[in-house]
Amino acid sequence: MTTVLAIDDEPRNLRLIQAYLADTEYQVLTATSGAEGWSILTQSNEAISVILLDRMMPGTDGIAMMDKLKHDENLAHIPVIMQTAAAEAGQIAEGVRTGVYYYLTKPYDGEVLVAIVQAALQDSARQRTQRAEVKKYKRMLGLIERSDLSFRTLEEARDLAVLLACFFPDPERVILGLSEFLLNAVEHGNLAISYEEKGRLNRLGQWETEIARRLAAPEYAAKRVRVHYEKDASKVSLTIADEGCGFEWHRYLDIDPARATDTHGRGIAISRAVSFDEVRYEGNGSTVTCVVYC
Repeated sequence: MTTVLAIDDEPRNLRLIQAYLADTEYQVLTATSGAEGWSILTQSNEAISVILLDRMMPGTDGIAMMDKLKHDENLAHIPVIMQTAAAEAGQIAEGVRTGVYYYLTKPYDGEVLVAIVQAALQDSARQRTQRAEVKKYKRMLGLIERSDLSFRTLEEARDLAVLLACFFPDPERVILGLSEFLLNAVEHGNLAISYEEKGRLNRLGQWETEIARRLAAPEYAAKRVRVHYEKDASKVSLTIADEGCGFEWHRYLDIDPARATDTHGRGIAISRAVSFDEVRYEGNGSTVTCVVYC
């Protein structure tokens, strides 16, 4: 059973969440304050899989709650979906800095809630697997100072993200950002899937089928993503170059409130805010360099 913890000081909102998730595989626990939510997280025998957290609450609000979660190693990796009526860019950016990557802007409907919960759980499961794999390779791969690699598929991108994370001083910090940039290079770069197309394919449940079709198509089959890694005394840098036509990368450097509740499209902004000290796009956006300073 997958357990969702909903924390909101408005009982009506909690009843809505329970109603929206009633016919799903999710079990819902509720708390009417940050303090009650924290008690459930730390004392309950239930394993919490995802947290739905209201931003504006008396006492311990959503941001304060995130700060507590971030500093508890047993709870820090639980995905959090922030529920808020304040969908301003600055407030979303504040949430991202504390580790909130998913948003629900009130009012929302049940279909949107279920989609965001599913996206958060899927991303969390992938990141959990990657973090476990990073630990196996970190000590040996940290010795490499320069490397050139290439890949073609999403599976290779996910595997390579684990490998490359081990080259950085703090692998867990960069693993999310590396995954996002490498996957983007395949999806939106070499395979030319637009933001709008991915949203439509996700809604129809056809995303994986379309990825497989394009990878096999003659116009895409030979395209590869090139990766150059380099480390010196002051920094670790990674340059990722795809063979696509580029995109309007300026639009995605920050989370746009209009896209905050989409199931995709946050990766660049989150990676820039959380995973790397510097992110530089070149030209049409088909090449990006990510830097962490030592």
